[in-house]
Amino acid sequence: MSQKKSLIPYSILELASVGVNSSVQETFKNSLDLAQKAEDMGYHRFWLAEHHNMKSIASSATSVLIGHIAGGTKKIRVGSGGIMLPNHSPLIVAEQFGTLGSLYPDRIDLGLGRAPGTDQITAHAIRSDRMQAVYKFPEEISEIQQYFSVENKNAKVRATVAEGVDVPLYILGSSTDSAHVAAEKGLPYAFASHFAPAQLFEALNIYYNKFQPSKYLEKPYTIGCINVIAAETDEEANDISTSLLRLMLGVMTGNIDYMQPPVPMNAELRELAANPAFQRMLKYAFVGSKEKVKEQTAEFLKQTGVSEVMVASHIYHHRDRLESYRIFSEIMQELN
Repeated sequence: MSQKKSLIPYSILELASVGVNSSVQETFKNSLDLAQKAEDMGYHRFWLAEHHNMKSIASSATSVLIGHIAGGTKKIRVGSGGIMLPNHSPLIVAEQFGTLGSLYPDRIDLGLGRAPGTDQITAHAIRSDRMQAVYKFPEEISEIQQYFSVENKNAKVRATVAEGVDVPLYILGSSTDSAHVAAEKGLPYAFASHFAPAQLFEALNIYYNKFQPSKYLEKPYTIGCINVIAAETDEEANDISTSLLRLMLGVMTGNIDYMQPPVPMNAELRELAANPAFQRMLKYAFVGSKEKVKEQTAEFLKQTGVSEVMVASHIYHHRDRLESYRIFSEIMQELN
């Protein structure tokens, strides 16, 4: 095996987190700045998540934001991590991503998930029949593939802007359900271990063992997602991580708020971080100096055997976030 094949790509999952005393416009500006700098740091992809009715996350119009990021960068792959397919019509998804794929050739990824990306009331407001679409997830993936195929030119319903356009599909999951879908369809599989690590290994085993080669993919390809907050020292990283801790507390208690500025780590927050529920959810949150995060990342890659690692970082100050991603890029270059 050549050295090139053994390299592990490293990528970014961006949620466009909105901090208190910050604007959505500033958040989008910072997202683009991060993507531009990530491109220079050697990051492979820049994916944007789909969430709704959450004031702390601005990536709700995901395909629009993908176009903005792709238009402001030159070579980094840009995509969805992911489009929550039951919220949308497969035809519209194909048209949007076919358009993006034509505007930015060989740079657009279409990651598809089936979670709502929001609460149930909002999910119903997005699409009242979405639960029917959830059960049809595999069939709707096939519909999108059909719209992208050149063979669809004789169909009565066409996404003409998508036909023949190369936009790779990725299946996203946070449980074992989508592992079966990705394996049966012979598509790459990305697991949300950054917030739902409980079934990571079971899902990976299902995918690896049941994978069926397809015209899209010859052998399994997996992406594992982790949280990273890296800084010069462990103490500095722990202080920066207090924004993440308070954000996750809001998610777990249903009191979602803007991301708060960091505070010095204290006994109360340490106790919160040690809570079993937090420990389970943030099992793959690597917080610390370069040396510590490098050791944790190397162990994660060894244990999972994933093909690619994707990083999410809830960090309040943009300069701290850029520094964390810079440190992680050095870590991956050294590990590679």
